[in-house]
Amino acid sequence: MSIAKWILAPPALASLRAARWGLAVAVILPMLVTGPACGADLPVADKVVVRKGERQLELLRDGQVIKTAPIALGLEPLGHKRQEGDFRTPEGEYRLTRRNRDSDFFLSIQVSYPNRSDRQQARSRGVDAGGQIMIHGLPNDPKYSEEYYRRTDWTNGCIAVSNTDMIDVWLMTTPNTPIEILP
Repeated sequence: MSIAKWILAPPALASLRAARWGLAVAVILPMLVTGPACGADLPVADKVVVRKGERQLELLRDGQVIKTAPIALGLEPLGHKRQEGDFRTPEGEYRLTRRNRDSDFFLSIQVSYPNRSDRQQARSRGVDAGGQIMIHGLPNDPKYSEEYYRRTDWTNGCIAVSNTDMIDVWLMTTPNTPIEILP
């Protein structure tokens, strides 16, 4: 769904439409014009750390935490992702790669899972390693309350943050930023 369609889509609640318009005018439209670097007043992270056990994402600059955000993980949050469909969030060192404004979720940034080691391990077990691991906001077409998404691990293996935090992650990271996902 394009941003214009997302903004104009008939939401379930009138307040959601107002929130979409306010967000689009204040944040997304300038971002579309100038790209991720439009948050000139925001520091740019040189590393992302995800602490699965603490349900926390940290943006770091020169080793110092500059932003933290609570996260939701895959439906099976314990352990490293081993194969497609296991609902686990991977653990290890990766990179932030492709950015998607046209996601089923409020913005998304792809994590470079699987890496060479992940593919080799999966191949040795005769399974597909999976992929499409993202950092993203809430679903554009939510099925549950916002509270549900805040208190539950609900993704298929991705790292989910609030929409407000996703804007910060989007603006405060660049392509190829390292991400370390810890147990």
